[in-house]
Amino acid sequence: MSMLADQNFKVIIQGITGREAASFTKDMIDYGTQVVAGVTPGKQGQQVHGVPVYDTVREAMRNHPASATVISVPPALVKGAVLESLDNNIKFLVVITERVPRKDVVEVLEVAREKGARVIGPNTLGIICPHKLKLGMAGGPVGDVKKSYMPGAVGIASRSGGMTTEIANLLTTNGIGQSTCVAIGGDPMVGSNFLELIPMFAEDPETKAVVLFCEPGGVIEETLAHMVVEKNIDLPIVAFLAGQFMDQMPGVRFGHAATIVEGDRGSARSKKEQLKGAGIHVAEKFSDIVTILNELGVKGD
Repeated sequence: MSMLADQNFKVIIQGITGREAASFTKDMIDYGTQVVAGVTPGKQGQQVHGVPVYDTVREAMRNHPASATVISVPPALVKGAVLESLDNNIKFLVVITERVPRKDVVEVLEVAREKGARVIGPNTLGIICPHKLKLGMAGGPVGDVKKSYMPGAVGIASRSGGMTTEIANLLTTNGIGQSTCVAIGGDPMVGSNFLELIPMFAEDPETKAVVLFCEPGGVIEETLAHMVVEKNIDLPIVAFLAGQFMDQMPGVRFGHAATIVEGDRGSARSKKEQLKGAGIHVAEKFSDIVTILNELGVKGD
């Protein structure tokens, strides 16, 4: 069992009849994830890749009790979809949808906190626990996932969905397996970020080190650096910071919506300095991730 998701999870897909959701539903099933039901209002009685579709989460849960949901609905419908799942006692939610109104995100994250539920995303590709579980689109088709991911002891948390797989592939190519791989989501406001995940990785007996994919913008990395020091977290952490060229191009917006730099706060330079000051290993080049893990004696298997 990984630190976040149990391979015995039973999962529903909200918005399952959409083209994107139907595609990743098949990939999840092919990878062995137990997708037990789907929800799309007005589509009850249909099936998607053999998965029965219901009009409401309540009806789906009545017939197929589930532990988790993956949500892929239009941005304006995300708030209702999340609240419906929380009302039906689902405690693990992966929100694929991007461009969710920020006020809706604030509301649903607060309700989730009150109900003791965990939200990954919005604007996430999902989670992969190699050879155990796949939630969402992370890794793509099952054949690609099996090539890029292998079981092991290095966790991954990434602000970029695509780079989650790039890091996993780099590690796998070098014989280093992974425990839990999380695309936290590229929006300015997400459910579970580095600050929640690093303490969980530190307590996870399956994880011996963590690789972070960081980006300019926001202060999550700086805040993480302070937290690592304050909580005396000794888990080896390797961070790769993309977009360092942005420091030479002030006022220009790049990448994710989270890429907002205010003066020096949120800049690549500030992040790098504070991460290093907290004892976090910063990879100057992408390939240095492997070099650092090897130097730390982390084999990842």
